Amino acid sequence: MKVAIGSDHGGFCLKEELKALLAELGVDADDFGTHTADSVDYPDISRQVAEAVAKGEYERGIIICGTGIGVSIAANKINGIRAALCNDVFSAQMSREHNDANILTLGERVIGPGLARMIVEVWLKTAFAGGRHACRVEKIMALEKV
Repeated sequence: MKVAIGSDHGGFCLKEELKALLAELGVDADDFGTHTADSVDYPDISRQVAEAVAKGEYERGIIICGTGIGVSIAANKINGIRAALCNDVFSAQMSREHNDANILTLGERVIGPGLARMIVEVWLKTAFAGGRHACRVEKIMALEKV
């Protein structure tokens, strides 16, 4: 699996932690920035990661900011993206199983690195269930055409 990962300054430390986890798991990941704790605008990072996922260059993406809210809103503006803000393991599992989320967003100031690692592991390992959920995801994607 190939994953795009990025953060603003508010998510920089957690991004670095999660990059190490991805390496441990053998996941091929590319870092879209930021590369320091200096202030940057989260919509720029979200756009880069989301566009790369939407184009099919990456199977999934992970974006982190202080709360995970801003990067989620920004990423979901890109056609083809289903970004899910997850602060617990169950939500991460359901975002994949029921919603086929292709981007996970996290808030460094909301969750700690231990929980974040568990969320990412479950999110990466959970497959989309399809079936009755497929038509619902299709309806979500059809909203982009409205």
